[in-house]
Amino acid sequence: MDLILLRVLFVTLIAVVCYFLQPFGVSSPLAAGCGAVASAAVIVFELRVRALNLRRLIGAVAGSVLGIFGASLFCLVLRSALPAGPTSAAIQVFVLLLMTYVGLLVGTSKGELLSPTALGTVFTGEKITKKSFKVLDTSVIIDGRIADVAETGFMDGIYVIPEFVLRELQVVADSTDSSKRQRGRRGLDMLQRMQSNTNLQIQIVPDDFPSIKEVDLKLLELAKKWDAKVVTNDFNLNKVAQLHRVEVLNVNDLANALKPVVLPGEKMNILILKEGKEYNQGVGYLDDGTMVVVDHARRVIGRSVEITVTSVLQTASGKMIFGRLEENGTRPENGRPDTPRTAVSVEFTH
Repeated sequence: MDLILLRVLFVTLIAVVCYFLQPFGVSSPLAAGCGAVASAAVIVFELRVRALNLRRLIGAVAGSVLGIFGASLFCLVLRSALPAGPTSAAIQVFVLLLMTYVGLLVGTSKGELLSPTALGTVFTGEKITKKSFKVLDTSVIIDGRIADVAETGFMDGIYVIPEFVLRELQVVADSTDSSKRQRGRRGLDMLQRMQSNTNLQIQIVPDDFPSIKEVDLKLLELAKKWDAKVVTNDFNLNKVAQLHRVEVLNVNDLANALKPVVLPGEKMNILILKEGKEYNQGVGYLDDGTMVVVDHARRVIGRSVEITVTSVLQTASGKMIFGRLEENGTRPENGRPDTPRTAVSVEFTH
């Protein structure tokens, strides 16, 4: 808001000065209008310069300086070759503007080719800062695991939450559907939890893309603009991001990678918590939430069963692990082990 007021004041001041001074002998109203247009052009130029990164800006400055230097050499030749007069002055001004303009454009376009190692750590610091941005989408915020991962310190950098994601969370939290309302409020609670952690850097940005309606596509455009990575657990967004060549950090992929590897011959203890869907089955859970289904374990519900893994079968829905019940695998309250051997199937589900 302060910048807008400052720009309006600048345009008004230039127009008033031109109104009273009447440059080039024109009338006061025309001079004021020309001054306002010129100052508006300066503001547009300032906005364009602000949008440039440091490499392009230095490239533009270097190109402009070289263009002016080259134009001055041309003008020295023109002064000696042409008689003094309006024609010579006009040609010199034209050469100066042309060389400056060409140098500005070439320097801006080639600024990205500047070597960071040759120019010191200025550009290197800027690149590292950009790469450290992580853009969070709505689904991963509602999921909540990102808060746990961030607090462990395995993901560094700045977590970026666009305002259009906050608006979507608010719409979900205000939904008439109780399930959606609960999910939306959970997402807002997760954000508040992350903001309250002083070790995390949370940045809410107003960047929006009004021409794009889909929130997922807005996220990808923001990631491109900020040179950031998108953090999500949405399978479809993951695929679309790959098509747009945007880096994605999928929380589900991280969770799958951290699941313990079970090999044949290993032993594990499974606490049977409840009856399974099929006849005589028992169900337990590993520490990571993976469900374990044990055949013929209905009679040992509430007990810890030790099994030995015999084989591992990979299926489309996850892993199926088969094992056998140890002779002393159950530990009932009376301390007497169950003697029968039982085939055990253990299923890991996503």
